[in-house]
Amino acid sequence: MITFCIKLQYLHFFILLINSYNTLQSQKKTIAYWEPKIALNYEVTPLLKQNFSFATRNYIYNSQNFLLTHRQLDIAHFSSLAIDPTKNLGLGIQYRFRETLNKENELRLTQQFNIIKTINSIRLGNRFRVEQRIQTSNLVHRFRYRFALDIPLKGLVLDIGEPYLVATTESLLSIGKSIKPMYDQRLTSQIGWSISEHLKAQLGLQFRMENYTEHTEHVFFFLNSLVISI
Repeated sequence: MITFCIKLQYLHFFILLINSYNTLQSQKKTIAYWEPKIALNYEVTPLLKQNFSFATRNYIYNSQNFLLTHRQLDIAHFSSLAIDPTKNLGLGIQYRFRETLNKENELRLTQQFNIIKTINSIRLGNRFRVEQRIQTSNLVHRFRYRFALDIPLKGLVLDIGEPYLVATTESLLSIGKSIKPMYDQRLTSQIGWSISEHLKAQLGLQFRMENYTEHTEHVFFFLNSLVISI
């Protein structure tokens, strides 16, 4: 019951935020999505970990109208190899289905370097990514840097049944032959619950400022995810 009330509060805040922001920035394009996700983490060895995920993106607000319309489906796999206790390298592949909107499907390849540091109960992460977004008509190279922190919200150690906070900020640069350089910025905040040793649930919001040096789009995401670890 408490979880349900928290979800309603997030949704109410989300809708108010969109309305307020759209009023103040009516000259800018504003879009909102709902993106549920399921992820499976699998530890092959103590050094090698794999992640499989399934996510669907749906319009809930576009062009001053509230609606619920499917936009795309993402299926992804990611492998990471620890090179020491605080650093790891990763490779990923993702396929995006967008034919329902008469858009091109997309194959995405990802290379990653991640640095993790723990200070008391706070875990800090610096993630560097390079991506190749491959479509039939275009190839886009994207460079990403993300700073993240997560912290237990009750006590110094995350125990089963307790909440935690994850907050991130990420900068992106996209370049390609057929497009001008595009700069994006993303801010994300999520509340998570450690339901069991192998199951976590997360709920949160993300704000994206896309192509902010040219024709800025303000994009909001209502996020909820289930993370299974085996």
